[in-house]
Amino acid sequence: MTERLSKGEIAKRYFESGYNCSQSILLAFGEETGLDPAMAARLSSSFGGGMARLREVCGSVSGIFMVAGLLYGYDDPRDYEGKKEHYARIQELAGTFRSQNGSIVCRELLGLDHRQDEAAPSRRTEEYYRKRPCGELIRQAGDIMEAYLKAHPVSTEDEAGKELK
Repeated sequence: MTERLSKGEIAKRYFESGYNCSQSILLAFGEETGLDPAMAARLSSSFGGGMARLREVCGSVSGIFMVAGLLYGYDDPRDYEGKKEHYARIQELAGTFRSQNGSIVCRELLGLDHRQDEAAPSRRTEEYYRKRPCGELIRQAGDIMEAYLKAHPVSTEDEAGKELK
């Protein structure tokens, strides 16, 4: 019998194959979001390294926000209640990640003392993976989103409503 990998483990494997933190999360939830893998990778490509190595919000956190937006988000700008509900959901997800890691900010999670790195990404070497907590942070983010989905299943009524709009 084959053991099913958690979404966090799947996301971590995407990261270890070279995808950035945000891409790794969005790709791990491809079945749930229905996004084509190439589209998911392009959509989330700007958010690695805390948004293009600006070291702001952790890319894995941005990734779970994208998954949540695709599955639970609102699309009517006049839907005040939907917006309020969704922002509360995003704050809850951020709070869960923050409670486990102390922050949702990339530079703080990495212990950096500067706001922005050069645009060129670091080469993915064994040393790169060994010295960074990113793989574990990505795994945690994926598991947080997976647990949220289990606790708050997307109803078929929600999906039908999204398709009709």
